[in-house]
Amino acid sequence: MKLNQFAFSSIAAACCALAATGSYAADYPAKTITVVVPYSAGGGADNAARIIAQGMEAVSGNTVVIDNKPGASGSIGAGIVARSKPDGYTVLYDASSFAINAVLRKLPYDPNKDFIPVTLAGVVPNILVVSADSPYKTLNDYISAAKANPGGLTYASYGPGSLAQMAGELLKKDTGIDVTHVPYKGGAPAMVDVMGGHVDAYFANAASGLSYVTQGKLRALAVTSKERMDEIKDVPTMMESGVEDFTVYEWNGFFVPQGTPKESVVKLAQIVKSALARSDVQERLSGLGIEVVGNSPEEFTQFIKSEEDRWAEVAKANNITVE
Repeated sequence: MKLNQFAFSSIAAACCALAATGSYAADYPAKTITVVVPYSAGGGADNAARIIAQGMEAVSGNTVVIDNKPGASGSIGAGIVARSKPDGYTVLYDASSFAINAVLRKLPYDPNKDFIPVTLAGVVPNILVVSADSPYKTLNDYISAAKANPGGLTYASYGPGSLAQMAGELLKKDTGIDVTHVPYKGGAPAMVDVMGGHVDAYFANAASGLSYVTQGKLRALAVTSKERMDEIKDVPTMMESGVEDFTVYEWNGFFVPQGTPKESVVKLAQIVKSALARSDVQERLSGLGIEVVGNSPEEFTQFIKSEEDRWAEVAKANNITVE
């Protein structure tokens, strides 16, 4: 699949900027970089972070370790990084929840003031899935059943305020259906209950749900990307299925605490983008359904703002709050 709006940025500009930096940048990184992943080990964000970290090690020659700090849809780990020393050695690898938390939760930090966005690492669409034995063969089947039985159908998520919930809320907003949200403590139990028919549908991250679809354990009704996924070409997009302008991507990106020297931010961005440019890294991320991005700090900042605006509109329209 191709996402023109997420064009891969050139590394050349970053390299030129590095030539003009001072001794601090020349010394960075001089020790181990700790990447805090605010989600559980084994999940989509964690798997991607570990692949990229290995590429960063190959590029920089320095050790990069992953430190999982899960909880509260990523806000616990993000808070740890926000309070860490701003020297470029404690880095946050967050996901879409970073922007969603900003509009739904009371946080012990300010997402827009306490962090510097470094680069958007990659994006991956969601897949609206149902049980392989579900009576719903298409998205229209699910929508029609929901309209015929308001509140009677369910959709799962991996927690309140997660992208899986917000995608479901966006579908409710755009189609006028009334379906019941069933939050789980993670994607794995949500997936199990969908396969078992205990909950009707789930917007699964392609990085974790694609294999279940290709193995026939789940049925895909639609994908949330702008174009069909190469791996499941027979599955239409949400827009092809009649829901206009419905595109939702799970994303992952790197952040550092506010106050980190600009030179170190530039150098870190260059290291990450060089890692993302490696063919072995791209191949492994592609296997998770992830498309590499690697944009500039300025572009990533603008992207986050657009995400916050979008989810704030959905939250207001559907009266969504998270305690």
